[in-house]
Amino acid sequence: MKPPPRSAAGYDVAPMSTAAAETESRGSRPMVVMHEVRKVYRAGLIETEALAGISVTIERGEFVAIMGPSGSGKTSFLSVAGLLDDFQSGSYLLDGEDVRDLPDRQLSRMRNEKLGFIFQSFNLIADLDVYDNIDVPLRYRRMPAPERERRIERVLAGLGLTARMRHVPGQLSGGQQQRVAIARALVGSPQLLLADEPTGNLDSASARLIMDELERINSEENMTIVMVTHDAELAARAHRILHILDGRIIDPKAAHPLQAFP
Repeated sequence: MKPPPRSAAGYDVAPMSTAAAETESRGSRPMVVMHEVRKVYRAGLIETEALAGISVTIERGEFVAIMGPSGSGKTSFLSVAGLLDDFQSGSYLLDGEDVRDLPDRQLSRMRNEKLGFIFQSFNLIADLDVYDNIDVPLRYRRMPAPERERRIERVLAGLGLTARMRHVPGQLSGGQQQRVAIARALVGSPQLLLADEPTGNLDSASARLIMDELERINSEENMTIVMVTHDAELAARAHRILHILDGRIIDPKAAHPLQAFP
């Protein structure tokens, strides 16, 4: 019989369980790994190269801001990263899984279980109240009602929305609607949160509150966040800034906007 492993100090070390080993393995692998990803849009005989060979690694727990001029490829990058759009060549590993040739059903499952989305325009359903808007992604998972209720109540409390749960979007301010959108993105406990100009339609005070919330989520829950923004002040609050120009990342290690554009 093989003796149990021993530590350097000579104490017996219990073998790691399969679940623990899987958790440790997941924690050590990057959330996003793209290599030479190329995305082309075609309209008749006209081709537009939106991504021209993107290579980037985003570690688990990072908060990354994406900056660049209009038409540079920021939204295309986010769409590919979020499995909302395909790509023509290159490779993309999401949480260690190669997504290139996955069937639509499996991509849909990964979007629902691993990803959360926040959009500039909120994208709330006008005739549903706050509670039911947040409930939508959980219903797609066919999650039991008691578990859905527990999750929704927790995220409402965390974002200070409990008193607004029976209001419809038209009865809320822009900042409150964006907090509902964040709650909807978070209720499924995603591993990667993708935000496309999440403060673009808000006043400066509301924008700062939303950024405070994103920073809290990233810090306390170790959630990976990728955020597209035009605002250099808000981008500077992220761990790292990626500058995209003409479908290419200019400086994947930049920590400040001025490093990429001297």
